[in-house]
Formats: sequence, C-alpha cells, structure tokens
Amino acid sequence: MNSYRQNTYNREAAVEYAKRYALSPNPNFKYFGIYANIGGDCTNFTSQCLLTGGAPMTYGTEYAWWYNNANTYDTGDDTWSIPWAVAHSLYWTLRVNFQNNHYGPKGFEVADINALEIGDLIFYEDDNSIIYHSTIITSFDSSGPLISQHTFNALNISYLKTWKARFMHFIKVSI
Repeated sequence: MNSYRQNTYNREAAVEYAKRYALSPNPNFKYFGIYANIGGDCTNFTSQCLLTGGAPMTYGTEYAWWYNNANTYDTGDDTWSIPWAVAHSLYWTLRVNFQNNHYGPKGFEVADINALEIGDLIFYEDDNSIIYHSTIITSFDSSGPLISQHTFNALNISYLKTWKARFMHFIKVSI
C-alpha cells in the first residue's frame, strides 16, 4: 500500500450542503430528472455533498470522479463522469479507491450501522444486487440515521429499513 497523508473529510460542510439543497436542488448543477421510471438525481446530489466536504475530483483515472460545470469551464454543456451520477458506479469507485489506495474519494463498507457518522452514505440495492440509490446521513435520532436525498427530494427522513442497505463510511485521502 502506498503511504499517504490523511486529509480530514469535512462532514459538517457536506451535511450543511445536503440540508441546504435537499429540497431545492442547487441551480449550479444539472438536475437529473426521472427518465422512463429509472434514474434520477440521487447520486449527483450525494456527489455534490462529498465534493463540498472536500472529496477531490479525479480525472483520467480508471475510477475517475468529476463534474465540469459549463459556467465555470465555458464548455457549453455540463459534463460528468459516470460515478458522479450513477449509484452503482459511485459505490464501487469509493470501495476500489479505498482497497487499492488510489487517489480520490474513498469509502469502506461497514456492517454495523452504529459505525456511521453524519456525512457517511447509505446505498440501496435491488434483488439483483445492483445498487440503484444513494443517500447521505445528515442527522441521527433515537431510531438511527436520518438521511437526505434526491429522487424523491427529502430532508432528514429515517433511512429506509425495508430496502437492502449498504453502509459506506466515507474518508478523504490524498497521496
């Protein structure tokens, strides 16, 4: 494993962003509406939260994670990597980056919900083991984590226990 310097993930900044934009999406980013009963804005939203918390964008790597805003880069249209906007791809990007000590956003799956903190992610998978939804933990109450999400847009709701959940503890590491 490469040696690295751990940078602190600013969980509070990620959560404040989530709370600000959970119900009214940030107009500086594309909003992914539901198309043909699939997709949506959930992972675009969680990626924005991670970015605000300090997760470094990565370009030109096998597990790239980035968003280019047309207003910033004068490209005409916003562009993004697949893991920026697709739950299954973000989940695997975080895991692989952690397991292989790649530069970029990292996370590791934990089995115990009590190991989670604000700013961590909860992913949901279907009966075919495909991860299809991502959320960010924005608070806790006596029943456990409260999440904020897009598609449907929600702020501080109980995490959905009837869906199969994967708990991702997020860290930010720079080489």
